[in-house]
Amino acid sequence: MNDLLEYKKFYGSVNYSAEDDVFYGKIEDINDLISYEGESVDEIKHAFYDAVDDYIETCRQIGKEPEKSYRGVFSVRVPPDLHKRAFIMAKQRGYTLNKFVKEAIEHELKTPE
Repeated sequence: MNDLLEYKKFYGSVNYSAEDDVFYGKIEDINDLISYEGESVDEIKHAFYDAVDDYIETCRQIGKEPEKSYRGVFSVRVPPDLHKRAFIMAKQRGYTLNKFVKEAIEHELKTPE
């Protein structure tokens, strides 16, 4: 099981460990490592909410910006053949590979009408 929770514009993962019989996760969109756990769906949700509230308060106390800043640059690993095919299609369209990937991501994130 893997899912996301959202609270106060933060996102948290939800995973389940069958070995430990516990739900666990971490706040996904920050530079720090903040984790939480619970033994039920309600417990993991409340643990996530508490973790976000604690993180925001701690950041406020130390004068730190709590949210991760997205720079707009990231590295993506793909198989060499996919890399080659994307490069060729980009060139055929008169694009850079960067523009091709940007448009592919925008296409995938487009809200259905």
